[in-house]
Amino acid sequence: MAKARRGATTDRTSVKGARLLIVEARYYDDVADHLLTGAKRALREHGVTADFVTVPGALEIPAAIVIAQNAAVERDEPYDGVVALGCVIRGETSHYDIVAGESARALMDISVAYSFPVGNAILTVDTDAQALERARPTRGNKGGTAVEAALSLVRLKRRLAKSAK
Repeated sequence: MAKARRGATTDRTSVKGARLLIVEARYYDDVADHLLTGAKRALREHGVTADFVTVPGALEIPAAIVIAQNAAVERDEPYDGVVALGCVIRGETSHYDIVAGESARALMDISVAYSFPVGNAILTVDTDAQALERARPTRGNKGGTAVEAALSLVRLKRRLAKSAK
């Protein structure tokens, strides 16, 4: 497996007061538990608050994001970003390709259409072992890295909003 190349981010724009939405799919409970643990740890490290929504599977995540954000906007409390947590494991049918592709496409559509920071930790893997390797906070920590990704976009959005004034 190729090693990820991650450079240190130089953007130190504050994320203080940011509020994220975490949407987790519970289709694979053991994987979801690890993803959620990693995400919560990253939230604590950054002092960021979050609301949590649980859905059955990866395909329900995008709709839950839109429903929750619309409700939050109606309350005049919009989320600053979202983190999607879930897992799709390849099976014997083409259903994997549909769920993996469509959930990723919908997340990208939401992010681009609404200028909404999205951290994507919907794992798309061949085996349970691969899922657990990527999900465990002590190993791949994809829940934590998805929070980091969302917060990097929150920083960018805040920094560019300040420079536009």
